[in-house]
Amino acid sequence: MFLTPINLAAALALTPYFAAAFFPEQTIAAFRRIPSIARLIVPASLCIPYVLVAVPAHIFHWLWFALYAVLPVAISALLARACVADPEQRGNWRDFLVLAVIGFAVDLRWFQPAWPVRFAVFNKVLLLDAGIYALFIIRGITGAGFNLRFRVRDLGIGLREFAFYAPIAIPLGLALGFLHIHPAWHGTFHAIEAYVFSFFFIAVPEELFFRGWLQNLLERRIGRVWALLLTAALFGLSHWNKRALHFNWRYVLLAAIAGIFYGRAWRSERRVGASALTHATVDTLWGLFFQ
Repeated sequence: MFLTPINLAAALALTPYFAAAFFPEQTIAAFRRIPSIARLIVPASLCIPYVLVAVPAHIFHWLWFALYAVLPVAISALLARACVADPEQRGNWRDFLVLAVIGFAVDLRWFQPAWPVRFAVFNKVLLLDAGIYALFIIRGITGAGFNLRFRVRDLGIGLREFAFYAPIAIPLGLALGFLHIHPAWHGTFHAIEAYVFSFFFIAVPEELFFRGWLQNLLERRIGRVWALLLTAALFGLSHWNKRALHFNWRYVLLAAIAGIFYGRAWRSERRVGASALTHATVDTLWGLFFQ
């Protein structure tokens, strides 16, 4: 009853994500024991969840299958070359090219036509898996802080940055007409469910990408302050098409400001969990009390 193709696809898609998030050292060590050639081929297995979802839905297409099999391998191969060209991890052009491909593919929903509408989240998770594998297993990127085994200090930092951001964002959002007070409280269970979903499927992936990877690499090139500001600006621009059919400058502005505080939370102790707590708190409370 529970071992349906969809459930199996979800388990296969989420396993790399949660393994890297909660057991990072063990996960990296396990894959490092695999011969180098085989290690580059392993991410081709990310096409399996697509097959398990697409075949029962009668939308399987060989081009999408090839994409999900080949793209993760190509990304890993590219970053294997980056290891040789940039062993000190100062940020090679290949690193930024991989991030650009993943970022645009998610933000512009390039691959979502491959999926039934209600399963489009698979695309985001599989691209995240490809990035996690390539950057952590192959590239061995350091300083990202992708470890979701929480510490009390993560909670303190996350809530502190939310407390700094909210007094700026709420008045500004209301003044711009972007926020509207409209409580949508449906009980404690609903609020917890919304927070957990936001944390694991919105905040953590975005914080890993923008802070753990992008800001982390940019710091090595342009320094802490400029990396924080540039990453926040790019984070804001990634929201240009949210909640609108045109360039949503209000959302871009509020998201860019939020990005500064998310970036501050991450770099306090270089922990994705801390910035994801700030991010998820903002998203959840905005959804519950503002529309």
